[in-house]
Amino acid sequence: MESDDSKVTGPFLITGGGGYFGYRLACALYKKGVKVIVFDIRPPDEEIPGTMEFLRGDIREYVQVEKAVQGVDCVFHVASFGMSGREQLNRRLIEAVNVQGTEHVIKACVANSVPRLVYTSTFNVVFGGQVIENGDESLPYLPLHLHPDHYSRTKSIAEMAVLKANGTALHNGSGILRTCALRPAGIYGPGEQRHLPRIVSYIERGIFRFVYGSSSSLVEFVHVDNLVLAHKLAATALTSSKQHRAAGQAYFISDGRPVNNFEFFRPLVEGLGYNFPKIRMPISLIYFFAFLTEMVHCLLGWMYNFQPLLTRTEVYKTGVTHYFSIAKAVTELGYKPQEYNLNEVVQWFKSKGHGKKPVSPFRKVLKEVVLITAIIAVIFSYLPIVGT
Repeated sequence: MESDDSKVTGPFLITGGGGYFGYRLACALYKKGVKVIVFDIRPPDEEIPGTMEFLRGDIREYVQVEKAVQGVDCVFHVASFGMSGREQLNRRLIEAVNVQGTEHVIKACVANSVPRLVYTSTFNVVFGGQVIENGDESLPYLPLHLHPDHYSRTKSIAEMAVLKANGTALHNGSGILRTCALRPAGIYGPGEQRHLPRIVSYIERGIFRFVYGSSSSLVEFVHVDNLVLAHKLAATALTSSKQHRAAGQAYFISDGRPVNNFEFFRPLVEGLGYNFPKIRMPISLIYFFAFLTEMVHCLLGWMYNFQPLLTRTEVYKTGVTHYFSIAKAVTELGYKPQEYNLNEVVQWFKSKGHGKKPVSPFRKVLKEVVLITAIIAVIFSYLPIVGT
């Protein structure tokens, strides 16, 4: 399997390469000895190794995209916006990045005779809150008007555009464009910067006091290294040596192990020294709370762009059963996910100073004194006032 992707010489361009997954993919390709160009509006948080090239640019600007793809053999289109939190509520930017940005990438690939395009999509193109058990790629796209958020809707539009572009004649009759789309589950791994820090902040602030939905509900995750592997295999499967077997195809990508969302994060909670919540709330109540939060953000977000605790889409994605078969990726790409757990994630957060700190005896006594003083003050406030 590794020998196959070592035959692919590149150069590779990764849009959104400054992000967590894009950077990990870039490093994996770079280690194969191929030229890698990272295209993003900001550089990665980590150091760019050796001859890997960082090209600052905005996917919303076609001229910049067109310049970036020149001389490239394969584009990994990873860049997107609006996946979680308050980003999900910025419709204008979501449309510009996910839809117009993808159109720019496709157009630039055709104009510059780039023969391969691998698109990083999402489970959400078929999921909108309904129960899905062991679904596969034969499932139709969720009708656009049924998507509960702009991110999922625009990712659907973008994926359809990428797959439709498969077979498009390249400029000057230099061949045809071959495309495919990978639909990953929620990404995790040490250093992940979008979801895990938010979860840890809720744990440390004492907000993570309950779980919701059925204890039997199942979702999926994908370790960043498994997702990197899937992308390398997909790029190889678009070449003539693999009979272009991935051309025009979509693939669900996960670790292949459905799990309850909250149980998945139990090792993280307990590994950082906190108690796992015992209270379970109905999902309908949490969904209603998320709806109200979004409405408040809609009214006041222009003045104070606060981070919602949860959005409606996040409630569905974490509390409603939806998992998919990876059989097609295994058969056609040769995808064999490795087994991972959250131990390395826990250690990463601990190395950054996270984790429950022991309370000193002095602070314990001080806390008790303050509590007793407050109780006494409340009691005395109810005593009758003695006349002078």
